[in-house]
Amino acid sequence: MNTLGSLVVDDLRVSADVELVHGVSLTVAPGEAVGIVGESGSGKSLTLRAVMGLLPRGVHRSGGRVQVDGTAAMIFQDPLSFLDPLARVGRQVAEVCAAAGRTSPRAARVRALELLESVRLPDAADLARRYPHQLSGGQRQRVLLALALAQEPDLLLCDEPTTALDVTVQREVLDLLAQLRAERRLSILFVSHDLAVVTQVCERVVVLRGGRVVETGAALDVVTSPASDYTRSLVDAVLPLPVPAGGGDD
Repeated sequence: MNTLGSLVVDDLRVSADVELVHGVSLTVAPGEAVGIVGESGSGKSLTLRAVMGLLPRGVHRSGGRVQVDGTAAMIFQDPLSFLDPLARVGRQVAEVCAAAGRTSPRAARVRALELLESVRLPDAADLARRYPHQLSGGQRQRVLLALALAQEPDLLLCDEPTTALDVTVQREVLDLLAQLRAERRLSILFVSHDLAVVTQVCERVVVLRGGRVVETGAALDVVTSPASDYTRSLVDAVLPLPVPAGGGDD
C-alpha cells in the first residue's frame, strides 16, 4: 500500500516559556487535503511549522509524535520573507532543482523554467530574470510554489498562502493548487484563519482554538452542522460559504 504523502500528528505539544499547542492530533492520508482553521493565536501555524521542524527561535516541540511518509515541502504567507532579494527568481528555483535532483546547472535551469510555467506564470523566461521585488504578490506566491515543487514533494504544507492576495488572485492560486494536487497526486495540509478558503481546498477540517482541537470532521459537515459554538462563529463570519471540495453535485 502506498503511504507516500501521509502524515500522522499524535498528541503534539509545542512550548516556549509556556505550552502553546496542547496535544494536537491529526492525520492526512495519501492524496488527501486537510485544513487547519482557527483565529490568530490558535496554534495552527505553530502546528504546521512543528511538522516541518521550522519553529521560531525559542519555541520547541515538547511532546508528541510527527510522522511524515515521503517528502514534504512548505509554502508561506509572505514570499518576500523567504525569497532572496538579491537573486533572480529563476536562479533561486534552479538552485533548488539542482540540490533536489543532483543534476547539472543547465538541466536545473531548464527544469526551473518548466516549473515556473507549470504554476501558470506567463513569459516564464522573462520573469525568471527578475528579482522578487519586481514581481506582484501573486507572482511571488507562484514562485514560492515552484520552489516547493522543485523538491518533488509528496506532501505540501501551506501556511496561509493566499491571505495577502486580492480575491481574484486568491481564487487563481486556489485553482492552481487543486490542479497541481490532481496532476501530482499531492497530499495537502492547508492552514488558514478563513474557513471559506479552507473549504474550497480541503475535504476534512480541523478546528483549533487556543492550541487545542475543538472539532474535526468532513468539511461539509463542519460548515453545515458545526459541533461547537466556536466553529459556528467561524462559519457565521464567512457566510455564504462556497461548496466544499468534493461536496458539489456530480
